[in-house]
Amino acid sequence: MKLDLFPSAAAKFRSGLILLVAFSLIASQANAVCISAFEVEIQVALLDSRSGNAPKDYSEVVVWLVPVRVLQPASLPRELPHHRIMQHNKRFEPRLLVVPVGSTVEFRNRDPWFHSAFSFSNSMRFDLGPREPGGRKAVRFNHPGAAYVFCDIHPEMEAVILAVESPYFGVSNKAGHILINNVPPGTYSLHVWYENATSQTLKGLRRAIVLDGDHRTPKIFIAMAKRVPITDDNYEHLTLD
Repeated sequence: MKLDLFPSAAAKFRSGLILLVAFSLIASQANAVCISAFEVEIQVALLDSRSGNAPKDYSEVVVWLVPVRVLQPASLPRELPHHRIMQHNKRFEPRLLVVPVGSTVEFRNRDPWFHSAFSFSNSMRFDLGPREPGGRKAVRFNHPGAAYVFCDIHPEMEAVILAVESPYFGVSNKAGHILINNVPPGTYSLHVWYENATSQTLKGLRRAIVLDGDHRTPKIFIAMAKRVPITDDNYEHLTLD
């Protein structure tokens, strides 16, 4: 089954970025009990409507599906897996990490010098303090939202941890491709997150979609505006949600 979402004319918007999300749903069979599930393929494209130029990198767009009414949930692990962010070469690796709400994220220092990790974001506040080479500490993310993480020893280091209320999520690669596996049939609320999008734009994208083998969702068109880059110098002056 294929499901495609195409935008209206880009001329309707004079500024910002245009996000085109195209969905292709391919029915598959769940392994143990033969429950029909979906493999959701999403194609993301970004376009600067002011210049008409498309960037070469479509990565770090997150899409997740929050169950509203699922016919029969897929088999999920009883315990959420632990996730890890390395602090290496004065960088957080990965820079963007998406986890289900309730997940534990471990910060591990792989550099030969001290690092710290902290976030004062509205969705998650923590301060792990300085850690020696090889040191590690973990944080549990119990609330949904984006947590912007910094190191106060090396201010050029920054990362984003996005906690979502769903196990069904994916992150785009440079080509703009997203794949979400093993999504049971049912009704879902579709959410999108992108760092250079305003919260108002992202909220406007939320909508219900039905995965039942025959449904076609309506076309969507998202105009996106660039945000001020968030650093450890200006994060406290911004609303993070």
